[in-house]
Formats: sequence, C-alpha cells, structure tokens
Amino acid sequence: MATKNSLTDLEGIRIGHATDTERMTGCTVVLFDPDALGGVFVRGTAAGTRQIDSLFPRHFVERLQGVFLTGGSAFGLDATAGVMRYMEEQGRGLDVLYARVPIVPTAVIFDLSLGDHLARPSAEMAYQACRSAGDGRIEEGSVGAGTGASVGKLYGIDNACKGGLGTCSRVFSDGLVVAALTVVNAYGDVVEPSTGKVLAGARDPSDPTRFCNAGKVLADRGEVPEGPFTNTVLSIVATNAALSKVEACRLARSSSVGISRAVSPAHALFDGDVVFAVSTGSHAAEPNSLAGAAVELVSCSILRAVREADGFGLIPAWKDLEKGDND
Repeated sequence: MATKNSLTDLEGIRIGHATDTERMTGCTVVLFDPDALGGVFVRGTAAGTRQIDSLFPRHFVERLQGVFLTGGSAFGLDATAGVMRYMEEQGRGLDVLYARVPIVPTAVIFDLSLGDHLARPSAEMAYQACRSAGDGRIEEGSVGAGTGASVGKLYGIDNACKGGLGTCSRVFSDGLVVAALTVVNAYGDVVEPSTGKVLAGARDPSDPTRFCNAGKVLADRGEVPEGPFTNTVLSIVATNAALSKVEACRLARSSSVGISRAVSPAHALFDGDVVFAVSTGSHAAEPNSLAGAAVELVSCSILRAVREADGFGLIPAWKDLEKGDND
C-alpha cells in the first residue's frame, strides 16, 4: 500500500504550518476530524504547555480536536487562540451548553536564540496554519514549529546545528497505522541509533567543522558551560489502534524511548520534552508491538527533522556538514 510516510497516513488527520524564515519562528497544527482520543507524557523538566490537563486520565474530557506545536517559548502559547478561533468557526469542541469549547493541547519550543528574540508565532499565524492544513505529504525540516529549532547546544547556539520538524509512518498489512511527527530542538546531539554517529549536534569550539560528542563530554565529566532552559523535543504519535486514555498515556511514555535512541544526551535538565499519543480509530493492536513501532517511528522522525533542515546561513545544518569529517 502506498503511503505518504507522514502523520497524515491516518484517516482524518490534517496538518498545517505557518513559517517565518525572516524572524526564525513558526507553528504547526495537527487537526482531527472526527475528534480523537489523546494522552500525554511530560518527560522534560522545562516544558511549556497549555490545556494538556485534558489528556490525563483523571480529567473527564475524552476527546480533542487538535494538537498545536509552536515556537516562541511561553509567549507562543498565546498563538493557540488562533486555533481556538478556527475550531469555534467550524462548530467544533466540547459542548458546554452555551458554547463549544475547542480542546487543543499545546506545547512550545524555545527558539528565541536563533532569530529575532522578540519574534513569536501569533494567533493569526496559527489561524492561517489551520486554514492551510491538508492531508497530503507535509513539508519537513525548517518549517512550522521547526523553523527556529536547533540541536547540540552544549556550547551554546553559536556552536550548535540546525534542528527541525520530521514525520514518518508505518502502514501494516492488516490495516494498522502508526505514525510520528517530531519537532527537534534538543540540548543533546542527534545520533544515528544503529551506529551512534552524530548527524547534527554540538560543534567543537576550537574546530567548528567537527562534532564534540556531547554525550561523551558529559559522561567524562568534561568542563561544560552552564546552559539555560532553551531546549525541547516535542513528539506526536498517532495510531488508528483503539486506545483508552490510560493506554494512550502509556503509549506516550513508551514512545519517549525513541527520543533517547536518537538524541544524546536525551531528556537533559535543560530539555522540556513532551510526547503526545493520539488514537483515531478502533483497530485492534497488541500494546507491546504498538509501542515498539512507535519508538522506531519517533527515532525516524527525529532523523528526518535534521536531514531536511536548512540553516539559512545562521548555523550549519546536516546538509552543510554531511561531507565533512565528523566520524
């Protein structure tokens, strides 16, 4: 079966980007029609979120209309109003008798250090992202919420590499679909899981053409400058498998292993990692197999994010360093 290798391989999912490459920020909206069931796992200690309470099992709300990922740090949370406006116009949301309240969990990355630190996605950008959302193959790399993303910030943004947004999917012969979309703005390096080779990460301040291997530097207790809370990996795992809210939260938790496989070090003190898990269907799936597929797809989406990224002449991207000697 032909696939788009994207989150949009799930029926009923549309994705839209708004991108500002001049000020280096943007946002990405994932819309569900019909409503989806969701769960969340917050792994990072510096997460910035809005309305994720509705994804926890203790919350009575069962369904959501979208997930919003945005740059701008905590300032970017305000842009969610654009998604809310769009959903309200569509008559979508939780029926509370007097109105329908859209349920759109949101998470942010810190991208203020790469472009204009006063730039952040607006509600109008988010609204336009909704209007342009489609169910085809989506653009990856330095677009949407991945526009201002960077990775490997052990020695600061000047010695980092470009991050971005990536997505991939797997369609099984029995009709089960599992997919992931990830915005990669990590403190650590992005590495090839099978070899451990650094694809994009912290560059040696004394030789910026070479990677310093952040994981090894930290493991060897090397001298490391104190870093700010400026990093995050945001991932959405979606499937047509039937899940309860508890099971969705478990899948989100398991899927975070995919970050650990492709980012070194992962889940650092300065990261605000968040994983969403979304169920759009009623397909039967064995939980361990489902989690195993999700882990692989999260890792795959991280690698795609950096391989499709563009540094715009500000910091190197994988494409710029690919031919260099960084083994």
